[in-house]
Amino acid sequence: MNDNNNKDHIKLSLPNKPEFVSVARLTASSIASRIGFNIEDIEDIKVAIGEACTNAIQHSSLNESDSYEIEFILDIDKLIIYIRDEGNGKCKKDIKTPNVEELKESGLGLFIIKTLMDEVKCISCEDKGTEIRMVKRIEVGV
Repeated sequence: MNDNNNKDHIKLSLPNKPEFVSVARLTASSIASRIGFNIEDIEDIKVAIGEACTNAIQHSSLNESDSYEIEFILDIDKLIIYIRDEGNGKCKKDIKTPNVEELKESGLGLFIIKTLMDEVKCISCEDKGTEIRMVKRIEVGV
């Protein structure tokens, strides 16, 4: 992570339990509102956070006593979000548009995140976990 240290950082560590995804979504909503995002972008951020947290829970270790980390970095014109888990490290290098004829109930999370956020990067190391970096820029004058 090479983001400037002069920016405000907020970190959360959440248990690998689905019932805590709402905490991440509410935190993201509050932060995004505080720094000036419009309601549509706030909703996009909440959905992206929910998908990323669900991925972290599903793909991290199966032990519910484990946790994953969310870091928010507040910049003048954007919000940078990292979600890190300690799982097996399975992240597709290219997030492609899924084939509509082959859709499954699961597997769309990263595609949804990429659709809603301005930048998405997934870094994964086998047996060392996954980090998803998401960026949403504040639209000025809209």
